[in-house]
Amino acid sequence: MKIGFIGAGNMGGAILKGHAPAAAAKGNQIFVYDIKEETRNSLEKDFAAVIACGSEQELAEKSDIVFLGLKPNLFDKLLPRIASVHRKDQIIVSMAAGVSIAFLEVRLGQERKIVRIMPNLPAQVGEAMIAVCRNRNVDDDSFVQVLDILNTVGKAQEIHEDLIHCVIGVSGSSPAYTYMYIDALIQAAIDNGMEPKKAKIFAAQAVLGAAKMVLENDISPEQLRINVCSPGGTTIEAVNKLFENGFEESVKQGFQAAVDKSKAMTK
Repeated sequence: MKIGFIGAGNMGGAILKGHAPAAAAKGNQIFVYDIKEETRNSLEKDFAAVIACGSEQELAEKSDIVFLGLKPNLFDKLLPRIASVHRKDQIIVSMAAGVSIAFLEVRLGQERKIVRIMPNLPAQVGEAMIAVCRNRNVDDDSFVQVLDILNTVGKAQEIHEDLIHCVIGVSGSSPAYTYMYIDALIQAAIDNGMEPKKAKIFAAQAVLGAAKMVLENDISPEQLRINVCSPGGTTIEAVNKLFENGFEESVKQGFQAAVDKSKAMTK
């Protein structure tokens, strides 16, 4: 299989790097084009499966699956450059926020196989949560090929495209909210005498462990919270203060702001 990446920034680069070892093991090739020559040359040097291309068109001509890792504002220039390259079984995978499958179909052709994904930043450490949706042209075998690539950098789940806005709120943007929470814990620990390096480890590991318990148990997050709150103890005191200050409502409002922005910017 030949896989292409147009744009190797935070998201595209993370998926490329995460999948590169698996591609090499299977004898697959990864083609990359990035506007920064040093980026594509560095990837070619660092990963055995990666081959740098000199243009978007060259990459599209060589690839069975093409990942579009550019910012949404660059799509109007990019899409005409690859629209003329049409191989019957080629799959186009877009990860741009606000760019709908319908928009891509109009510019690339109604007959094209198009997959839209919404990854998040933890793809950089192999712990992404990736929403995946497809148009009617993508058969199950083609879709599985895309999922296999995405699962090398985290977890991938198929959704209906209508839920993309919700996904942005719940997983696409939420690492930022979580970083804010971790940072607040770190700063509070420092204020109470802990050195910054230790505070970072204690705060981040606590969040990591709590998330793992949610994923590996059938117990609801609410019940897990109840279980750790002993009557009259320290945790219930903290939780009551967070409730009093509108912690949950603030998170929901932030979530909704991301959803509303996604809807407003979609084309």
